[in-house]
Parts: sequence; C-alpha cells; structure tokens
Amino acid sequence: MLVNIYTDGAARGNPDGPGGYGTILTFLDAKGQLHTRELSGGYKKTTNNRMELMAVIVGLEALTKPCQVKLYSDSKYVVDAFNQKWIDSWVKKGWKRGRNEPVKNIDLWKRLLKAKEPHDVTFIWVKGHAGHEYNERCDVLATTAADGNQLQDDIILE
Repeated sequence: MLVNIYTDGAARGNPDGPGGYGTILTFLDAKGQLHTRELSGGYKKTTNNRMELMAVIVGLEALTKPCQVKLYSDSKYVVDAFNQKWIDSWVKKGWKRGRNEPVKNIDLWKRLLKAKEPHDVTFIWVKGHAGHEYNERCDVLATTAADGNQLQDDIILE
C-alpha cells in the first residue's frame, strides 16, 4: 500500500515552551477509496527540529502494517539526514558528529529509525510547502497545537 505522509512542526518561542506537530496521512484502500488521517499534538520543552522529528515519527508509528511511504516534509534537517546519509554516518560514529560532539535529538533519531524500519520510505523535501494542500493543513495543525498550549503530560521531551 502506498501512503503519503505530510508533516510540519512548530515551536513557539523558547525551548522550554510549548511546541506542536501536524501530520496528515493519505492512502487508497483496496477499493480505491481515498482516506485521510490527521494527527496533531503539543509537547513540553522542545525546539522546532524536535517538532519536525515528532511529526515524522507519529506518522510512521500510526501505520499498522508495512507500507511504501512517500514522506513530505518542509524540514531540510529531517530530509537531508536520510537523503544525504547523515544518519548513516552518525550511527557509524557512535552518534557523534565530530570528535566529541554528540548528535542532538538522539532519542528521537533512534525512535524514528525504529518507526521507519518496516517501511520503504522516501523522504521528500517540500520547500515552503510548495503549494501542497496537505502541507498547508499540517502547518495549521502544528501551529494550533503549539499556540493552543495543548500539552500532553505523559510525554516530555528533554
């Protein structure tokens, strides 16, 4: 099954403030019917890169069986990590970017690798949303979650 995932993250203000993610999944079922699933939420103690990662993670974790996935993100940080093989070198170097510099967001990168594992995922950078209707909706979902201070107490990103 081919699934399209559109993501966006929003951090509001400071790393200790609220952030939010927006994720939209679209897919065709066996009868050719188009389905759309929207996911959004807010988190404490976060930055924009962490929100971008969370948006991707919740989309992949929402899939219940292995799929062919086209993942559209406006985060060059997320897309380049896979397309330019940054993440491969981070793993080989023991998750250090330089001699003594640990990779930021290591917990989320490991969670993302696990979520991605059963799927065939293509990461596509959407520059400034490039008019994708679903990316615009993700932006609204993420911003609403951040501005609305919709925090989930059970998950706190350190």
